[in-house]
Amino acid sequence: MPPVRNILVTGASRGLGLAIVKSLLAEGVSVIGLSRKTSAELESLIDNHANQFRFVLLDLNDPGQLSAELFQDEICQQQPLHGLVNNAAFAYDDLITNLKLEPLETLFRVNVTSPMLLTKLAIRNMLLHKIAGSIVQVSSISAHTGYKGLAMYAATKGAMESFSKNTAREWGTKKIRSNCVVPGFMETEMSAGLDEQQKDRIYKRTALKEPTSLESVANTVAFLLSEKASSITGQNLVVDSGTI
Repeated sequence: MPPVRNILVTGASRGLGLAIVKSLLAEGVSVIGLSRKTSAELESLIDNHANQFRFVLLDLNDPGQLSAELFQDEICQQQPLHGLVNNAAFAYDDLITNLKLEPLETLFRVNVTSPMLLTKLAIRNMLLHKIAGSIVQVSSISAHTGYKGLAMYAATKGAMESFSKNTAREWGTKKIRSNCVVPGFMETEMSAGLDEQQKDRIYKRTALKEPTSLESVANTVAFLLSEKASSITGQNLVVDSGTI
């Protein structure tokens, strides 16, 4: 029987993060989920997978918590980490001419600074335990094609794509892989602010004329974390219903 793999997933309480957790649990993976709040569906997963899923309440807007509270207290150096999914994100939608400093700083702390720090801590853990690990950054189609009001959000995702490619180059000799999954627009709380007409315009831009499936994106993330993707690193895998 192969050893159990331990995967850390951020933004695990809802939307894509929850779908990723479900996909990994279905594969028998041991999951550590992070989020700043819980949800009824998450609580159900915790109850039904007590030996396989552990949840940690943590706010990525406070990067100082990561080392002390997460890797020292919750994961500790004795527990090997086989994979990291940086999925959590803060949405700041506005026109560039309305840009405000406070939400911009929050945007970069949650979407860039904390994921970079988590990547550092995960790699250190993998090196300590001699793990050929896999890191997946969840990006966005907005980093590749323009959408009104998403310039600041797209900038954070573009930053993580560059970071991921360089991570792959830097740590490939230690068999640590780094990739990005680039989802199109999905039916999540993050897109709930769009009205039906706006959604219809977005979906008409796709080849499939439909929103991107949460499960399709989650299964792609799970694939990249697995040995089935052992030769894939430094890549952006686009799952967008054919937008690009």
